[in-house]
Amino acid sequence: MSTGQPPQHVCSTFGLREVDPIPLGADWDGGWLCGDVVLSAVADHARAAWSAKVRENLEVDGVRLARPVRSTDGRYVVSGWRADTFIVGSPEPRHDEVVSMSCRLHAATASLERPRFLAQPPVPPWAEVDVFVAADRAAWETVPLRIAKGVEQLETPTPDGRKSLELIAGLATLRKPVQSPDQLVHGDLFGTVLFSGSMAPGITDITPYWRPAAWAAAVAVVDAISWGGADEALVGRWEDLPEWPQMLLRAVMFRLAVHVLHPRSTADAFPGLARTSDIVRLLL
Repeated sequence: MSTGQPPQHVCSTFGLREVDPIPLGADWDGGWLCGDVVLSAVADHARAAWSAKVRENLEVDGVRLARPVRSTDGRYVVSGWRADTFIVGSPEPRHDEVVSMSCRLHAATASLERPRFLAQPPVPPWAEVDVFVAADRAAWETVPLRIAKGVEQLETPTPDGRKSLELIAGLATLRKPVQSPDQLVHGDLFGTVLFSGSMAPGITDITPYWRPAAWAAAVAVVDAISWGGADEALVGRWEDLPEWPQMLLRAVMFRLAVHVLHPRSTADAFPGLARTSDIVRLLL
């Protein structure tokens, strides 16, 4: 989330006076380093406050978690900004380690309750978060993208958007019922896990979804193959995860739906998704 420098009153409210913010770039989603604290603009207040509250006390084996820094009056979010402890590292193509970490993380989040905002459908006019809500539901609802009916990108799709819709319709016919329980998962692990040498992988945020744990791992695998240069064998190395082919199927449908719905989608993202769709189809 690209944004300008945090305002001085925000820095002061988090107790960060006389510190010059340093931009951290994509590794921290546009955050600003202020001493040993990172200030980040939030896209959705409820989700940001929820993530901070969860990360405050969550313990995950072999994972470094950025902990929230509360404001001087105890808030997690101030004027659209949150604060977290800085953890060293940057994304690396260590895809199997990301999936392994996903399994440990979701063992720890399995006991968390479903936040109320995850049960709510998108409400027009859509914010960016609504795109991902609708895309997530598209992979599971009986008629994919029914909830997104009337959205401009569906009415007048780009050529690659039209191809994505065709793939989604075809993949939907291959779905079978799954038994894996839904739970709280982090659905955006690819490119957001920070590595630094032999240190444990680090997470700066949790993007919440209410889906089976293996689905979140499958999204990371789909992303890694589509855009991260991962080899096809990555799929097979995690085939012991519950209902793996069906989780991969729903993960690739989810990403195709994001591609259709997101106003900033670009045509060059589609070939990787189409290739991954073919790989997944062969498993079914």
